[in-house]
Amino acid sequence: MSTTGSSPPYEGMYSKLIDDEGAYDDLNRRPDVGHGAHPVSPIRLIPWPSGPGPYRLVTICLATLCAVLLISIIAVTAHYKNNSQGIGEAMSGIQKQTQDANSSALTSTITKLQQEKKQLQKEKDELLAKLATKMATKAPEVIKPTVKPATKGPIVCNADWHLFNNSCYFISRNSRDWPESKSYCESQGGYLAIIHTAEEQTFLWNLLPRGHWNAYWFGITDGHTEDHWKWVDGTPLVGGFWEVGEPNNHINEDCGYIVKTQVLERVAIRSWYDAPCTMYWPFICEKEMGPGASTAIPH
Repeated sequence: MSTTGSSPPYEGMYSKLIDDEGAYDDLNRRPDVGHGAHPVSPIRLIPWPSGPGPYRLVTICLATLCAVLLISIIAVTAHYKNNSQGIGEAMSGIQKQTQDANSSALTSTITKLQQEKKQLQKEKDELLAKLATKMATKAPEVIKPTVKPATKGPIVCNADWHLFNNSCYFISRNSRDWPESKSYCESQGGYLAIIHTAEEQTFLWNLLPRGHWNAYWFGITDGHTEDHWKWVDGTPLVGGFWEVGEPNNHINEDCGYIVKTQVLERVAIRSWYDAPCTMYWPFICEKEMGPGASTAIPH
């Protein structure tokens, strides 16, 4: 017997069993959609274990993963940077090698051009010598101021004069300007030297001593008409033995002189220069002789 408002203990146990069975059915039985008056209860999910342990584990894993990723990124960046530096150094080396090769090629080209220049200069000198000789050979006969004596016999030159063909030549040791030199030669019965052939030029050249700048007047001038060179006897110059670039009338240079220096490369057939007639140089006199004549000055 039970009192009003209370339930026997077995009824409670029965109700609990019914509830458990219903829950079991709810978990395992497929709901029949569209049938039944009550909605089907949702499936129960197993709850996440409570407590800080699982969260800490997940956090550690994520942190470890992030660290690994960060280290990987740093390693890749460093590798890329090293590769870039290596490529840059390689390119720099290639560029340097290219520059060295270009420099060597340029040096070789310059050397070759210098050698070609020397060869061309040599050929030019030879051609000028041939041209001067040819032009001198074709020079017209010039009537010189003095008359050849009719007497026969060997030509005798004074001790200070030097014989070549039919003329005696005097190399002065004193310096005068060109007009004074001309007057002195005339006072000796001669004239400032007139030079027509390469042989005559070479003969006089060999008489001159070498020095720093040994210059000697001879008988040529363009004082009357610029660039129209004439000998002291009034005949025009044909050919000549000018140095390259001469005459240039640099400072009103109207008189000709011969130069012989210590430079061994200087040659006889390229030794004429022009200069102002007022300069003081030694000079060369010529006196045309006949057989039996003498350069001795009569008393």
